[in-house]
Amino acid sequence: MPELTVNSPAVPSPTAEQRRIAQDSFARARDAIHGGHLDYAIALLLTCCRLDPANFFYRQTLRKTQKDKFGNNLRGSRFAFLSTPRWKTRVKSAKRGREYLKVLECAENVLCRNPWDMGTQLDMAEAFDALGLNDLAVFTLDQARQKYPRDATLNRALARLFEKRGDFQKAIVLWQLVKETHPTDVEAAHKAKDLAASETIHKGQYEAAAAGTKESPILGRIEARAAEKQDKLIRDADPLLKRIEADPTEPSLYIQLAGIYRKHTQHDRARAVLQQGLGPTGNAFQLQLELMDIDLAPIRKNLEHTEARLRKLKDKSQQTEDEDAATDDEELSERDLIQLRSKLLKELNTREIDIFRVKADRFPNEVNHYIELGTRLLKADLVDEAIAELQKARRDERLKWKAAMYLGVCFKKRNNWRLAQRNFEEALTAVPSSDESARKELLYQLANGCAENGDLTRAIDLGHELANLDFGFKNIGKLLDEWNDRLQSA
Repeated sequence: MPELTVNSPAVPSPTAEQRRIAQDSFARARDAIHGGHLDYAIALLLTCCRLDPANFFYRQTLRKTQKDKFGNNLRGSRFAFLSTPRWKTRVKSAKRGREYLKVLECAENVLCRNPWDMGTQLDMAEAFDALGLNDLAVFTLDQARQKYPRDATLNRALARLFEKRGDFQKAIVLWQLVKETHPTDVEAAHKAKDLAASETIHKGQYEAAAAGTKESPILGRIEARAAEKQDKLIRDADPLLKRIEADPTEPSLYIQLAGIYRKHTQHDRARAVLQQGLGPTGNAFQLQLELMDIDLAPIRKNLEHTEARLRKLKDKSQQTEDEDAATDDEELSERDLIQLRSKLLKELNTREIDIFRVKADRFPNEVNHYIELGTRLLKADLVDEAIAELQKARRDERLKWKAAMYLGVCFKKRNNWRLAQRNFEEALTAVPSSDESARKELLYQLANGCAENGDLTRAIDLGHELANLDFGFKNIGKLLDEWNDRLQSA
């Protein structure tokens, strides 16, 4: 069952009508881009971003279109210095007033005239970060680095964002760039040293080798494996590269090649291949979906890394608990990691909502997309929207039980036990016999719900059925004792 306890998003979720208008505007914007009408496309994309400011794909498409309008000349309009000052003033004023959504709207008006304006993008990234949209903050600063790759202020801001989201490897590189630009910068020297020590030397246990006192005993094997992997990558990718050269309009070839690069953990090359294929394939929808999915890879990786650090820290705390050796710094670090994990989970869920919403709209007969979308909306506590999507999935007999199970969770969350019970019972009668975990969860939900709503006899019957399958499932044995005591007292 999905985890339901999630922080509310900092940005208000668009209404169904706003989302419909944004999706229609985006479809027309894509047609306008294909027809070369970039000004009209930009106007439509601005509407999309205003209605759904947290949508990464809308913002990414808008920025690319703005840059294409000026032929990627790295300076924007020739008269930008005349037309942007009033908008920049509004950006600063909105930022002082902490009106972050207004900051984004005014900033886009600057970037429509000069998509490489660094000061505006710094303000914009700060607004995104304040709204909890860390991915968009990173994207905005990364776009600014296209023109200013060695600017210390820009690299410092981006390094802090990467560090905040747990992507320490990229933060190290950026802090080192800041240090190269300003050798006397104390913060850059400190950060680069500390992060590098914890993420490379300590993790790889190459202290002696890094210090030059001895050669690493496994360094040769590492280099050999790297060379072997590179050779295999070339062997796998070469046939597809030749096929793409022969037929550059076939989207599936780019997807296969990107899959090979992703298999070899070369996500940047995979992204580059997909972006390369957009032009020849006429912005094929399959490639756009793959790009949306590949953008989730860093979030998943950072989430995995954060959870590993949390486990390591908790293990260490347990080892030292008897000696009371855990320090305040370690406790603070654990709290920070928990907060980071929560933010990454929210980011991942938000981005997956966008992807499955697009899939459900594009492939309405693929019922599983509605279930995937509904469960993620449920995680985000958007219960009414989740119900609407899950009810669409009930028309497929094979998945009807699963849709009913999650609908039961939704209605229970809305305090409508009558509808929740109806859906749980419908799911229980149709759940496949091979899926014992789902059957146990349904029995538990029904038993617990009946007990909470006063039907103790039914709760005990269901509880005994569950206990017969797994007596240790969610303390059902203890609950049965409590329900029996309550029934006898009554």
